[in-house]
Amino acid sequence: MKIVLFVHSIVSDWSHGNAHFLRGLMRALTARGHEVTACERWSNWSTESLMEDHGHGPIVEFARLFPDLDLRIYGDWEGILGEVDELTRGADLVLVHEFNDPELVGAIGHIRRRRDDFTLLFHDTHHRAASVPHQMARFNLEHYDGVLAFGDSLADLWRTAYGKERVWTFHEAADTTVFFPRDAEKVEDVVWIGNWGDDERTREFQEYLLDSALAMPDLRFAVHGVRYPEEARAALEAAGIDFRGWIANYRVPEAFARARMTLHIPRGPYVDRLPGIPTIRTFEALASGIPLISTPWPDVEGLFRPGQDYLSVRTPEEMRGAIRRLADDPEERQRIAANGLETIRARHTCGHRAVQLEEIYAEIAGVPGAAPLLT
Repeated sequence: MKIVLFVHSIVSDWSHGNAHFLRGLMRALTARGHEVTACERWSNWSTESLMEDHGHGPIVEFARLFPDLDLRIYGDWEGILGEVDELTRGADLVLVHEFNDPELVGAIGHIRRRRDDFTLLFHDTHHRAASVPHQMARFNLEHYDGVLAFGDSLADLWRTAYGKERVWTFHEAADTTVFFPRDAEKVEDVVWIGNWGDDERTREFQEYLLDSALAMPDLRFAVHGVRYPEEARAALEAAGIDFRGWIANYRVPEAFARARMTLHIPRGPYVDRLPGIPTIRTFEALASGIPLISTPWPDVEGLFRPGQDYLSVRTPEEMRGAIRRLADDPEERQRIAANGLETIRARHTCGHRAVQLEEIYAEIAGVPGAAPLLT
């Protein structure tokens, strides 16, 4: 079938983790024989920020590494209805990601109502529905066929708080065309890859990462990410942590390969308001075969096997003990890495999600013989 995705950006992953999964989903759907196109606005925040910091080089590199991803660019709002009408022509399924402007979301719904010749789904992979509901209220989803939510807790919120009857849990997953184990010399003990959390995990960042580095000066720590304020960069330097700024997502497996372990420090809303939703980095780290230690995070959906696929710690003291244990025990590192990789390959690849999306589409479209899914 023909599938069209409207995204903030496929090209740029500068503080834009949604690009990770969407690239992988496009590849997985294409591998299954579908015609897949991503549409992004010619000017968007993530791409502009990337070019401001790093010039055109990363854009050229993206084109070189992802020549298989079909990308269409649309323009100004004055002609948005006409552009959406053209971009969706012949589509069987249209996915609209939540990190889009309300004007676009409404325009696509308008075309869906007028033409009524494609299935239309809203794809939510953020905590805004819980943390800033007034922002989500700007989206007109009247003519959408349903919502894809990246966790049961978010799906429940869409049903109860927003009155949507057709909601499917559709977790993110690892793009295993990019994330797989690599061989490299270990030059770091701990690598953390994540952007500044806008006060959503500042205390945890201090207690679990910075204080651990201060307590273990013999170990080597490195951090990759963007939007770190000056005071945060100064704190990293004071803790002896090597801050390396932005890293293209397709380079992350190389960074994982050079380290003995990585950490999962979830943002507050995914612990308190929307439990059970891991970050995309969790899937990617386990797919890369690196041992992972997680700060308190309730895996209420049973996506992984705590203690087997990754180590779960409850306190900063437990974090330091786990780091030391993994740094000193290569056999335990190997065991945890192998378990995590096994779970990803069995349940959490973009290929798994591509199959699930086909099933969701079949259910909505009423394809004979399609297995019904729980909604």
